[in-house]
Amino acid sequence: MRENKKKIVIAGSAKLQDKIEYWITFFKNKDYEVLDYPKKIEESKFMDLYPNIHIEFLENIKNADILFVMNEDKNGKLGYIGYEAYAELLFGISQKLVYHKNIELVILKMPSEDIGCYEEISLWLKLGWIKVYEEMNL
Repeated sequence: MRENKKKIVIAGSAKLQDKIEYWITFFKNKDYEVLDYPKKIEESKFMDLYPNIHIEFLENIKNADILFVMNEDKNGKLGYIGYEAYAELLFGISQKLVYHKNIELVILKMPSEDIGCYEEISLWLKLGWIKVYEEMNL
């Protein structure tokens, strides 16, 4: 067991709870500390809970060593990255570039070209700001 566990935040669609559970277990079994992950919010409490949950999620990204974007296939889209996961990834890039935070930014897989942020993801990969999971030793 590592003395100082690496801290990881898992981003992605809260609608994919089975995949989220898989990745939480996967990283815990590899001795990572999972700081946060997408959680379902009861619809009747969404507007009350969402702001604080979102603030806490972003704070956890600030405290993480790794931001892992679990861009699983969704709605027939390969490597789906929704707007919120994209924003969280951009927040991680901001931490890296503006505040010189030593954070690894990892996407599970390359999204298909019909995903809205495909061009930015491609650019960020070329710049070395993010990596694809296969290239990592997680």
